[in-house]
Parts: sequence; C-alpha cells; structure tokens
Amino acid sequence: MANAASGMAVNDECKLKFLELKKRNYRFIVFKIEDKSHQVVVEKLGLPNESYNDLLNNLPSNECRYAVFDFDFVTKENCQKSKIVFFAWSPDSSRVRSKMIYASSKDRFKRELDGIQFELQATDVGEMSLDIIKSRTY
Repeated sequence: MANAASGMAVNDECKLKFLELKKRNYRFIVFKIEDKSHQVVVEKLGLPNESYNDLLNNLPSNECRYAVFDFDFVTKENCQKSKIVFFAWSPDSSRVRSKMIYASSKDRFKRELDGIQFELQATDVGEMSLDIIKSRTY
C-alpha cells in the first residue's frame, strides 16, 4: 500500500484495476476513501460497454469520490483516440471534513495512477458534461 501525503493509504487494487482500465478491460473506475481503514479503495468498476452516463450515475449526490474514465473520441483528422480523465468529485452537499480529506489526498493518489491525461474537478454533474470533456481533449 502506498501512503498518500495526507496519511491516506492507497489500496494496491486501485493501481491494478487502473492498469486493467488502460488495457481496455474497464470503461471507468470509481474510488472512495474508506473512513475506517483510511485508504483509497475501488468502489465500482464500469464494464467496457458502459457509458459516461453510467459513470455519472455511480457518483453519489452527497459524498466525495475520485473516478477515472477512458474517453474515446475521433479527432478532426478522423483518427480514433482515447484519453484517460481523472475526476475529483466533491458535491456541495458533501461534508466539509470529507471535502478536506479528498482534496488533501488527491495529488498523491493521482500520482499512483500513471497515464492520466487530464483532470476535472466538479461539484455537480453540470461541471462534468461531455462538452467540457470534448473541449479539453481535441
């Protein structure tokens, strides 16, 4: 287990499942910080046929989470591409303590996941629209 700067540990399964996502075995992964064990763990694995909306539906409306999504797109030159997006989900209705823990652990956790192309921080689903992601990938 890797130790995050905030004292939060990262469960080895997080890195292993992320490597599998890079091999296209998963479309997305939702991670959470367990209060009792004080470590980041995998909460949900999205199968390759699941969509971006499936990811959004797996983010709780009142709790913080981290997530990664393998975003497929076609460039202006008509080339099929893929980029891995990291999300820091921190809804306004989540507890202040939770927001602080997730914010202080984010950078160290993100470094454990080698291959992330860009990050998006969001407090509501509107800040995670596909248009925003598309504007940052092209």
